[in-house]
Amino acid sequence: MMKAQTFKRTVKPIVFMTALIPFAWLAYQWMNAYSGLPHGLGFNPQETSNRFSGDWALRFLLIGLAIRPLAKITHYNPLLLLRRMMGLFAFFYVTVHLTSYIWLDLAFAWADLWADILKRLYITLGMVAFILLIPLALTSTKAMIKRIGAKRWQSLHRSVYLISILGIIHFIMMRKGLQIEPLIYAGVLSVLLGYRVKAKYFK
Repeated sequence: MMKAQTFKRTVKPIVFMTALIPFAWLAYQWMNAYSGLPHGLGFNPQETSNRFSGDWALRFLLIGLAIRPLAKITHYNPLLLLRRMMGLFAFFYVTVHLTSYIWLDLAFAWADLWADILKRLYITLGMVAFILLIPLALTSTKAMIKRIGAKRWQSLHRSVYLISILGIIHFIMMRKGLQIEPLIYAGVLSVLLGYRVKAKYFK
């Protein structure tokens, strides 16, 4: 198998560029929409933009959670080099998701945003998840790990489990009625969390 240094030099840049593709697609569609050209945002571009960015935020959260189990199953530890990147991309797409909502839906009407947070539980949960993600993103560097200490850093970053659960609940509640896609995401998260419980308590 590819050594860690080779993996870092070759695979990580490819993964980084691949992870930017959804954002590049969304930006390109909006550029076409504003130019009056055909685009793939459908009849409700705001909703498409919100859902698309939110979906990718959840996907990167789940991918990040899947890396450690995959590394253990395959006995290929260089995969762990991708965890921080996946977490940062999750934060990036959550930020795009929130920006899309505040900009396109609310036109930066902050009073309306506050009212939505208070009245709509799924928005409340989504905002809590975003706020909890901020310290994880800010402490993602090696310098911050060294500064706060490895144990405190690990304890802080375990909040990603709660964040993922909140994100899934937000997704389920946002999609009115029983839909299969949110349940698939919930199932994947359940498997990933179940793997960790088994690894810790049922060795």
